[in-house]
Amino acid sequence: MRDSIQRYYKTRQKTEHLCEPLEPEDFLPQASSFVSPPKWHLAHTSWFFEELILKPFLPEYRVFDERYSFLFNSYFNSLGDRIERANRGLISRPRVDEIFAYRHYIDHHMSIIFEKYYNQEIAELVRLGINHEQQHQELLITDLKYTFSFNPIYPKYSDQHYLPGANKSADWISIEEGVYEIGHKGEGFCYDNEKGRHRVFLENFEISEALVTYGEYIDFIDDGGYSNPRFWLDDGWHWNNQNGMKSPLYWKKIDNDWHHYTLSGLKKIDKNKICAHLSFYEAAAYAFWAECRLPTEFEWEVASPKLNWGEVWEWMNSAYLPYPNFEIAKGAAGEYNGKFMINTMVMRGSSRATAQNHSRNTYRNFFHPSSQWQFSGIRLAK
Repeated sequence: MRDSIQRYYKTRQKTEHLCEPLEPEDFLPQASSFVSPPKWHLAHTSWFFEELILKPFLPEYRVFDERYSFLFNSYFNSLGDRIERANRGLISRPRVDEIFAYRHYIDHHMSIIFEKYYNQEIAELVRLGINHEQQHQELLITDLKYTFSFNPIYPKYSDQHYLPGANKSADWISIEEGVYEIGHKGEGFCYDNEKGRHRVFLENFEISEALVTYGEYIDFIDDGGYSNPRFWLDDGWHWNNQNGMKSPLYWKKIDNDWHHYTLSGLKKIDKNKICAHLSFYEAAAYAFWAECRLPTEFEWEVASPKLNWGEVWEWMNSAYLPYPNFEIAKGAAGEYNGKFMINTMVMRGSSRATAQNHSRNTYRNFFHPSSQWQFSGIRLAK
């Protein structure tokens, strides 16, 4: 349990460290309803510990501000009403310095929990809160990038652009048919959607060691990838036309060369690097064009010990559904994953923006198939 205490403080410090390059004006803008401002992430991750741990387990606790529960709840219906998600960028007050004061207030009272009331039940909630905040660290980065990308001067966040590197191998890995076990195993932390370890039967398949590069994706574009309905799922083709898609998110053609916005500013695309910020629709269309397919999450998990993964989140040809014997946790923690098991597709792996020690081969990330703003890419199977 003591390891969780150390990780708690380290994680909280990391979130604030990510905000150090920001100017005061950067903490508030919200470019879309699906992204949140940095100030909201800072407050919400503190609200999480307040609601799930401090209020129920610290008898002497008094809330920092009664209004914050409404302002900084995300989707926990059992914990009360909340501001509309699209309006998070309108919360100009409280000020940023008040949000940092709120964070430090939470940390101070968590230290009392650690000294006087810490037990196994609280330790489990602390582990969940740490992993929750790590998720928001990645979201803070990807949300900020999305909002910055609308600024015509292409602002620089830092020298670390979080973009993936190049492939280490381009071989295909063969996996023999058989019955395999899927799901989390062991005593380490996992989310409830990884539990329910079970067997699946897989046919023979091959999976690429390499992820699709920018150069390969440009070949798809040049071959009419965005204008040929034959490559697209019907829902994807509708999305493609409705949004006038001609290239992936953040791309811009300058003097016949493709550039893209990065957190280090606008850069010329390196065709040898792994392609990022693709939707599931784009990934599926590319796979069809390449006369391959996307792997299922079960195939990926079985093959993962033989893969170099962690450059980008990888789209799976698997709907986000419960494993056998999936159980929703009691209380507010039960709202964390299960209720989103509809209209979303699974991503596996992790990305360059994923927090350290926040990845494992059973991790089931999930997003709507139109989502592009995460560092998401393509691995082919056949």
